[in-house]
Order: sequence, then C-alpha cells, then structure tokens
Amino acid sequence: MTKTPEEIEVMAEAGRLLASVFAHLDTLALAGMTTMQVNDLVERFIVDELKARPASKGQYGYGYVLNCSRNEVVCHGVPSDADVLKDGDIVNFDITLEKNGFIADSSKTYLIGTVAPAAKRLVDVTYEALWKGIAAVRPGARLGDVGHAIERHAKRHGYSVVRDYCGHGIGREMHEAPQVLHYGRPDTGLILRENMVFTIEPMLNQGRRTVRTEDDGWTVVTTDGKLSAQFEHTVAVTRDGVRVLTLRPGEKRAA
Repeated sequence: MTKTPEEIEVMAEAGRLLASVFAHLDTLALAGMTTMQVNDLVERFIVDELKARPASKGQYGYGYVLNCSRNEVVCHGVPSDADVLKDGDIVNFDITLEKNGFIADSSKTYLIGTVAPAAKRLVDVTYEALWKGIAAVRPGARLGDVGHAIERHAKRHGYSVVRDYCGHGIGREMHEAPQVLHYGRPDTGLILRENMVFTIEPMLNQGRRTVRTEDDGWTVVTTDGKLSAQFEHTVAVTRDGVRVLTLRPGEKRAA
C-alpha cells in the first residue's frame, strides 16, 4: 500500500513506459485490426522495445497481455482473431507492465472511426469521472471522497457506475490493499497518507450498472446490452496532492 520514495520512482518509470504503449497505440489505424493483432503488437512493443514484462500474461491463468473490452463489454474482454474493430466501436484496452520489480496499470477507451455522439459522450464523461476521482486524492482525504466524486459526476450525466469491480493498491503485486471503490460517501473509508499507491479505474454504463460474466469466465458485459466505457491511471499520494504515475504524453486533465 505505502511505498518508499525510491520505490515510487521505480513505479514512475514503469508508468512512463506503460504510457508510451498507449502513445504507440494512438498512432495506429485500429479499424480493421483484430483484438488479437492489437494484443500481439502490444506484447512485442513491451518486450522488444521497452525491455519490460507484460504483467497480465499468465496471471490468474490469463493468457494475454491486455484486456480488450468493446462496446457492451465492461471489462476483462479476451483478445480474439475473430473480434474485428469496426468503425463506430468504442474499445477499452487495459494494459499492465512490470519493470524492475514494480507494476504499472492503466487503461484507455478508444473511439474507432466515426462514433455516434451518444457513445462519444459516454467516453468523455467516463474520462472526466476518472479525473474527478484523481482530484479528490490528497493526504487526509478518504477513499469515500474519491468514490463519491466519480459517482456524482456519472449520475449528473445520467450514467451508472459499475460496482462489481474496483481500483486497487499496486506495487510488486498487481492487486494489493486497499480496494478503491468508484462510489461512496464523503468522509468515509480509509484515510489517505503520503506515498500510498493505487489505481483509479471507473467503469460507466449507459444503462443499468448490473453486469454478467460470459461463458469464457472472463468477459464481463452489461446485462442490458448498452455501452460501457472505462479509463484507469495508477496514482501516488504526494505530500500536498497526487501524482499520476501513468500519465500519457500530452495528456491533460479533464474538466
């Protein structure tokens, strides 16, 4: 949960490398690619270019380097040669990377080609909700403040927040204490202290917040078939606020 300043610098380097993976994806024409092609491209980039380890591959028996969650898929989508990214899709790529013993975790929802305004609005509000949560992080704040900021922003725009999955502490292990809920009440939950490191990764749905897992045991979808979007960053609590360890090149905080 709490790291030394030296460990946080190692995590920041892992985060910088992970951010460069997304910067690389940003340059690609994703329409027409299969999600397996994206998976394989990301694996080669992490291993060959960054000399790092894809931390998701092999964890919990999972065989791939990323999750690719398209349209009504909420999270944990499995790459497939049959899953072709099409114009109008939204797709979240959730990627992890380990370097020098520490793990970084981040995700981004991409708009494929020309996306319907309603889908783009969901993605935009989800990104804003992530930053509302990040803005609530500082020493002395509580995890309930983070969840409340996210949920309030989502509800203001008519979206629901998935409650079945949450952010988490991270470091040498992918999933460490504490759990970081994306809903909650202000001034409740764990008090944040300097040098805590965890992920914030809200999933917002167009419709109901309820989800189900498909027969593959991994892929989680909305029960009503409506769209879902997600963004994620790994953050560290600083002396006077928060540091985003996985901040992408040119990324600016959402309003």
